[in-house]
Amino acid sequence: MTKFEALGLQESLLNAVSDMGFETPSEVQEKAIPILLEGETDLVALAQTGTGKTAAFGFPLIQKIHKESRTTQGLILSPTRELCLQITNEMQLYSKYEKSIHTVAIYGGASITDQARQIKRGAQIIVATPGRMKDMIGRGLVDISKIDYCVLDEADEMLNMGFYEDIKDILSNTPKEKSTWLFSATMPKEVAQIAKKFMHYPQEITVGTKNSGVDTVQHEYYVVGGRDRYPALKRLADANPDIFSVVFCRTKRDTQKVAEKLIEDGYNAGALHGDLSQNQRDLVMNAFRKKQIQMLVATDVAARGIDVDDVTHVINYQLPDEIETYTHRSGRTGRAGKSGVSMVIITRSEMRKINAIEKKIKQQFISKKIPTGMEICEIQLYHLASKIKNTEINKDVENYLPAIYDVLQGIDREELIKKMVSVEFTRFSNYYNKAKDLNSSEFGEKRKKGKDQNGAFSTNGSIRYFINIGERDGYDWMSLKDFLRGTVGLDKEDVYKVDVKESFSFFNTDSDVSEKVLSTFTDLKVDGRFVNVEVSNNPGGGRGNRGSKDKGRRKDRGRGKKRDRAQGQATYSGKRRSKKRKSDFF
Repeated sequence: MTKFEALGLQESLLNAVSDMGFETPSEVQEKAIPILLEGETDLVALAQTGTGKTAAFGFPLIQKIHKESRTTQGLILSPTRELCLQITNEMQLYSKYEKSIHTVAIYGGASITDQARQIKRGAQIIVATPGRMKDMIGRGLVDISKIDYCVLDEADEMLNMGFYEDIKDILSNTPKEKSTWLFSATMPKEVAQIAKKFMHYPQEITVGTKNSGVDTVQHEYYVVGGRDRYPALKRLADANPDIFSVVFCRTKRDTQKVAEKLIEDGYNAGALHGDLSQNQRDLVMNAFRKKQIQMLVATDVAARGIDVDDVTHVINYQLPDEIETYTHRSGRTGRAGKSGVSMVIITRSEMRKINAIEKKIKQQFISKKIPTGMEICEIQLYHLASKIKNTEINKDVENYLPAIYDVLQGIDREELIKKMVSVEFTRFSNYYNKAKDLNSSEFGEKRKKGKDQNGAFSTNGSIRYFINIGERDGYDWMSLKDFLRGTVGLDKEDVYKVDVKESFSFFNTDSDVSEKVLSTFTDLKVDGRFVNVEVSNNPGGGRGNRGSKDKGRRKDRGRGKKRDRAQGQATYSGKRRSKKRKSDFF
């Protein structure tokens, strides 16, 4: 496999690569870096978000800069303040051994005077948002008439945000003989127009299929009634105890509203949208990167600055109007070689949108049901047991053990375990005991025509299994599915609805292979550990309506730290759960 050394990078950059822990270049880096280093050329690179595009243009740009000159030689345009700052930070890391190279960020919401002062001191590379850049050109505070390189990062998103005229004005102030490097996830007509107008016979590289999604993301949709979007969102969160997600809404108002509801219901949530000040947005993003926020509710525009590799789920609370926007949303997960899940909550009237997206991204959606209350209780019960087993013992508890032993005296081991898990299980059981079925009655069955809810053909019924391995053992939904198929000897379509949790997982097969599955995992050891498979108490197909209406919010939820409501901002709650919810094992 190609290493960074083989791409032609100079020693100072290789040292920076080593410091950052990079070992093998991504596909876009492997394709783009040699082309950009070899000569002066225009380039169009089509690659999904999270594939390493910043390094693909950042390394060649730094290597080509004349260090002895303080003239601005490189301009990088990006759609949002967050992404602008992210790119600037990465460029500074790449050039850490090139002390004479200075990169300056130009973006709205900060002092234009301070930014102009930094440029005047000497900035060979400027990273800018289109709006602030155009403003500074108009005021004569920046000179880009002598640049050698112009990079358009996330070009499709910039144009989707309405920056077409700004970009044209900015590029008209640059020399014709420069090299232009355009990086984009998709290639809509507006991006093609920019390429045609401002680029000369550009070389083109494509990572994956043009305009397609990445293979590391599994796409799922859930059909619910229009009034059940929020209850469905809560259940999807409860069914994934270790969720670390971005929840997308169409408007700033919906973003704020959903985030506030989640916080009131005890979830670690936060809002990210354009009405927040730059300081508020920075606070929310820092909390998200530290995983103090587990559910970040965002608008499409604000989310452009999210560059976090460990996002497990993207949840489309509402579908966007443009298909290209969905591609950007799903690109928030499944990054850096990891797998991810993109969930869509829709009504029956929106089914046609799923078909249109499938054609565009060239990937099929899996139709799934919102989990029943009893399924959630089962998942949370296993999660609690795993958490207890994997918790490291705090030595400070030793001082309290004699008194605790006195309190628990007379309770045998089996009864003690039952009481421990019942503390949390009862809370879920009471809440979900009479919760209604949220799934729409038709549930997209016309679309699947004979397939089961996950796209697999089934005539004998579906069996749901529990298996005692998960993320902690190095598995994701892709690798676990491959492991099951290879171990049992099944076809690709035989294993479906693979849901991987931290230390356990679930999967489905048709009933006619159930005996083969269970017999295979009798006394089976993997790396010296027994891998156990048993039939789950709650089949993957769900159990229909379990009673009366969902009771919605429960009482006594506000015992955690109060959220900061300055200027309408929703931030994360200091408590993991209030007494009526799940304490701290979400």
